[in-house]
Amino acid sequence: MAKFELKLPKMGESVAEATVTNWLKNIGDTIEADEPVLEIATDKVDSEVPSEVDGVLVEILFNTDDVVQVGQTMAIIETNSDVVVETPQTAPQTAPQSAAQETESVKQVAATVTAAKDTLAAPVVVSSTQGRFYSPLVKKIAQKENISQEELDTVPGTGKDGRVTKNNMLDYIKSRGTSASVSKSVATPTQVAPVSVNGGDEIIEMTRMGKLIAHHMVASVQTSAHVQSFIEADVTNIWNWRKKVKTSFMSREGENLTFTPIFMEAVAKALKDFPMMNIALDGDNIIKRKNINLGMAAALPGGNLIVPVIKNADQLNLVGMTKAVNDLAARARDNKLKPDDIQGGTYTVTNVGTFGSIMGTPIINQPQVGILALGAIRKVPAVIETPDGDFIGIRYKMFLSHSYDHRVVNGALGGQFVKAVADYLEAWDVNKEI
Repeated sequence: MAKFELKLPKMGESVAEATVTNWLKNIGDTIEADEPVLEIATDKVDSEVPSEVDGVLVEILFNTDDVVQVGQTMAIIETNSDVVVETPQTAPQTAPQSAAQETESVKQVAATVTAAKDTLAAPVVVSSTQGRFYSPLVKKIAQKENISQEELDTVPGTGKDGRVTKNNMLDYIKSRGTSASVSKSVATPTQVAPVSVNGGDEIIEMTRMGKLIAHHMVASVQTSAHVQSFIEADVTNIWNWRKKVKTSFMSREGENLTFTPIFMEAVAKALKDFPMMNIALDGDNIIKRKNINLGMAAALPGGNLIVPVIKNADQLNLVGMTKAVNDLAARARDNKLKPDDIQGGTYTVTNVGTFGSIMGTPIINQPQVGILALGAIRKVPAVIETPDGDFIGIRYKMFLSHSYDHRVVNGALGGQFVKAVADYLEAWDVNKEI
């Protein structure tokens, strides 16, 4: 018999840790190779960790809600293999305290805090939490300025993957001001007011992902100067062309041809025409992205949205784009996305028309500077210009809503970009071969 260490695998770029959300196997359970053993969550995505071997689970080293670093051993599996794998040298985690022990611990902590208040205030200690990474410099600034963990977690980040930079901290400190009342209210423990439930009202706690989304949305609005441009596009040619080819496309490629890959192709072309829309802002520096990686907002079973990314979208033909879109959408619905699938996006597209909306004003996905909302396709009366004169006809039209960061994207660029997307859609060749 040998022992195999089940470690937290590399979760993708910039992901250094994960939270254990659920153990799917108990000690003593038989496990087959590739069978999921536990579920984990990062600030990016939820996923499962499978076993690499057949065997029996003999030891669990982390409890639910514990944070695990990439490469750490999470469990020990006993196998029939002759290959011996050394078990971790660190001592296993202690068992959870009893209620009496926890109560006593709380009393001891409270007594210590009370004594500290009477002498000297303890230094602020902050760490990377809520899926946010803080550099040593940012932590040092927070400690020097007496910024608590709760307050630090509200500071908008404009660095890579939404990280808080030195400039973010300096800007925040300036806006924070010197009001003692504000500092005091943040530094002291939050007072939770009693909640009154009347008439059968129900209080529902937000999910972990819901909390993360709420945090990112607020941070984005606080970071970027949002402004919108709208344009209406005539997609009659696309509507008729798709109707003509979708059956043969399914027979040949085994893929359902939706409107989404067609729209994504037009956006990728427009980004090549206007590369200053394919940028990110890091403090006072503009990062011009080399690759065009399109984020595609997709609905999750629980009702939340996630943004998987189509890498190098400008290099895909329509068949490749369709397969990428369908694959990511299917894995999003089945909670099968991997951390790499939702990283590296340079521009985002969201289809609000799926829910019947004709237009929307989406919030920018930081640290990007633009996001495009696709409205519902509607059959409307329209003026059609011809060499023989104008006449009224029935056309398929949709609104494109472009939100962009006015700190770096002016109205001319924001408007020209969305106009280019509309032009590509309206110029669709009804005789196009795929």
